[in-house]
Amino acid sequence: MKWVKRGPRFYLVLVAAVLAVAGLVTVVVVRSFAMVTVSPGEARERAVGGGAGVGRVDCARVKCIALTFDGSPGEPTGAVMDLLARYGAVGTFFLEGRDVAGNAEVVRRIAREGHEIGDHTWNHPRLTEVGDAEVRAELDRTADVIEGVTGRRPTLMRPPEGRTDDRVSRISRELGMAQVLWTVTARDYATDDSALIARRVLDGAARDGIVLLHPLHKGTVPALPAVLEGLAGQGYTFVTVGELLAPGVAEPGVIYR
Repeated sequence: MKWVKRGPRFYLVLVAAVLAVAGLVTVVVVRSFAMVTVSPGEARERAVGGGAGVGRVDCARVKCIALTFDGSPGEPTGAVMDLLARYGAVGTFFLEGRDVAGNAEVVRRIAREGHEIGDHTWNHPRLTEVGDAEVRAELDRTADVIEGVTGRRPTLMRPPEGRTDDRVSRISRELGMAQVLWTVTARDYATDDSALIARRVLDGAARDGIVLLHPLHKGTVPALPAVLEGLAGQGYTFVTVGELLAPGVAEPGVIYR
């Protein structure tokens, strides 16, 4: 074999080309795992012509809002469902897995009465501060127990405190779960004032809104009648998160808010 002598310039060009290709690959990989945030309206638009049907409510035509409740099914979840039933409303419950089996009948009631169930991890850690294996276990273990009780595996999850990043998004996608954040928070974890909680929700409400509430806190359940009456008076129709996106279907890993 005859070797051809190459000058320094050739090797500089070769190294530059290799680095450029490596950089391009890195960009593609990073982008494929990057956080993607989609609004309910965008989810519906993406599905035009290819969606799975609107279902109970068409939120492209109706002024919709989704009430979501984070916490353990062992909290006053039954009282929340009683109020939702009284006002003809539905909600989405993001449940912590560690108490699901011990409150199986409550969880079955959530599903039976037309509400939606999402995954809120097993022990409520900040997912951005724990390793990959723990993120996966927190979500997967909770999905397993919810499926065992209801027969349906959740496809929505809410990261505790809304803390997510590219890594959590990637793992969520691998587990087949979309992430749901919120557009309105009553900050009910910081006050027992039911009137203030209700006012914060009503002031922050907007079409396609996602409201975050926590049944555990003392002022939340007493605030619900005013929230439900006030939102109904503003012309809102109460829907689950899934209904808010329909005919779009939540895409694993994507963040909805």
